[in-house]
Amino acid sequence: MAKLSDFDYCLPKNLIAQKPIKPRDHSRLMILSRKKQTITHDYFLNLVNYLPPESVLVANNSKVIPARLIGHKPTGGKIEILLLKNLSNNVWQVMVGGKIPPEIKITFDRNLSGVLLEKNNQFGKIKFSPMMSRQKLAGLFNKIGQTPTPPYIKRLSNLKEYQTIYAKISGSIAAPTAGFHFTESLIKKLKKQGFKFDFITLHVGLGTFQPVRVEKIKQHQMHSEQIEITLTTAKNLNASKKQNKKIIAIGTTSARALESFANKNNYLTADKKSTDIFIYPGYKFKFIDGLITNFHLPKSTLLMLVSAFAGQSFIKKAYQQAIEKKYRFYSFGDAMLII
Repeated sequence: MAKLSDFDYCLPKNLIAQKPIKPRDHSRLMILSRKKQTITHDYFLNLVNYLPPESVLVANNSKVIPARLIGHKPTGGKIEILLLKNLSNNVWQVMVGGKIPPEIKITFDRNLSGVLLEKNNQFGKIKFSPMMSRQKLAGLFNKIGQTPTPPYIKRLSNLKEYQTIYAKISGSIAAPTAGFHFTESLIKKLKKQGFKFDFITLHVGLGTFQPVRVEKIKQHQMHSEQIEITLTTAKNLNASKKQNKKIIAIGTTSARALESFANKNNYLTADKKSTDIFIYPGYKFKFIDGLITNFHLPKSTLLMLVSAFAGQSFIKKAYQQAIEKKYRFYSFGDAMLII
């Protein structure tokens, strides 16, 4: 049985990327062949040389919202809120920093305020006022909110750089970062070479980055995240699968979405629902044939997913090479293609 400690590794802090490479497709690319058990190195702009012919790339088009809000308590003390999920027009599930009692009023910029309705550890619910539509409140968040970058990024990022170029549907509180490496010119080049792109929507929430706190990883409970796969996308991907074209997931979120919607016959169903699928070694993949991903945090569910797809010992070897060759890690870091 896999244990949490099996997914630990030591990373020098200087390898944690603090900003994206420019142009984005100039990031490095590590290529893992599961069949040959080989590891090779190149740059992401040469991705076309390593994908199986006529592959279909599936990307997550969810858009990051400025989910980090800075407010003040009645005493004047600063308080940080992370928006998680819209429960009704003016009520949001949130993460709240520090010891804050329920019923406290928090004031934000532009005359926005909120009352903490309840709090359970770092989670709570806030009712914002004045009363307004979801669209108006979202517009206000766009004006006062900050980019919800992970704590290991020590600089304030703008929302444009912490967004994929094909982001379309708002709802994520963290970016599907494997998509960061794609540029308009690279996508154009791939399409010209016969590769297709399809899009799913998985709004990245706590399920993607919530730390695992149990040693027996199968006891970990994922938070649910909202996914949508349209009928057109499902039909396109099922047709491609029937033609034996390889399905390459761009990122762990796309992989989780496709695996969540694949039925027992290994075909996709179109739907809009939440998923709490947890993929770790031992899982049998039903739909994806390849994966483009970044280098993930130790002991994370994302590292467990790539270990399930490529093999635990193979991933350990790859990460060791990445550290030796000074690859850039995490959200703004370099990429890996597993085929």
